Amino acid sequence: MNREDLPTIIDCDWAFSYYENCRDRLPATSFPATPARAGNLVALADEIDVFVLDAFGVLNVGEGPVPGAVESIATLQRMGKKLIVLSNGATFNRDKAQAKYKSFGFDFPLEDIISSRMVLADELTSHRGDFQWGVAAIPEANLADFGPNFHLLGEEQNEYDNVDGFILLSSIGWSMDLHDKMLTSLINNPRPLLVGNPDVVAPREDKFSIEPGYYAHEIASQTKVVPGFYGKPFVNAFDAVKTKLAADGNNTDPARIAMVGDTLHTDILGGAAAGFRTILVEDHGLFRGEDSSGYIEASGIVPDFIVPTT
Repeated sequence: MNREDLPTIIDCDWAFSYYENCRDRLPATSFPATPARAGNLVALADEIDVFVLDAFGVLNVGEGPVPGAVESIATLQRMGKKLIVLSNGATFNRDKAQAKYKSFGFDFPLEDIISSRMVLADELTSHRGDFQWGVAAIPEANLADFGPNFHLLGEEQNEYDNVDGFILLSSIGWSMDLHDKMLTSLINNPRPLLVGNPDVVAPREDKFSIEPGYYAHEIASQTKVVPGFYGKPFVNAFDAVKTKLAADGNNTDPARIAMVGDTLHTDILGGAAAGFRTILVEDHGLFRGEDSSGYIEASGIVPDFIVPTT
């Protein structure tokens, strides 16, 4: 095996560079020439009718709400704006996600919450019923939601060698030692690898956590396995939003729909590829404490709008 351990410091520069190095696995699209700036989402209410909201860095940072976000979201709801949460958080099901948002003070109807876990679950219905999956997750992730053929991966190599395919659902409790077991098994016997959270990092209160997308890209770089990614920036996540809007009878012009997020390579890239406008939130996620303009120039991923906060 030929892989490097995680860096000692995981910061914005490292995450940005990692995403750029994986750019050939991400969607390609076009962007506006320059972004406009506004104070927050409410200031853009005249421009946007449907706000598609990332969670980490937009609604919350770690286990607390973004300052002022509860009030801004409530204001948009009172204005009659359609709000859909589109999160790459895949550890827990939609009921638990809704409960978490409620604990922060948000009031999102259950049916307006879409997660990459849900997008992945839709894909899993196409696999044969006896296919055995080994899943990177924690017991609280409740794999029973998926069905009987989903098994938590543990410490023993045979747990990796005796399944038909793998799912990277959550990085909580995951480690490079466990990653090596999956990597070894896939080198010896290539099999499907599905990824329920394409993020490389997520913003926490005082650091960035490593997310399943990182481990998937490492495997893709070192094996012949081509991961199946479910969630932003990939089209399946945005198709779920479009399906939801169509089911609601909402035929809003895509130019008045905006993907709101903190990360260029997931939220902004994916939203633009879906034909939506995009809004980058600077102060609470990947770019907190940074000026995003240099990263925008370096990547060529340009949002329609930049706001400091939700």
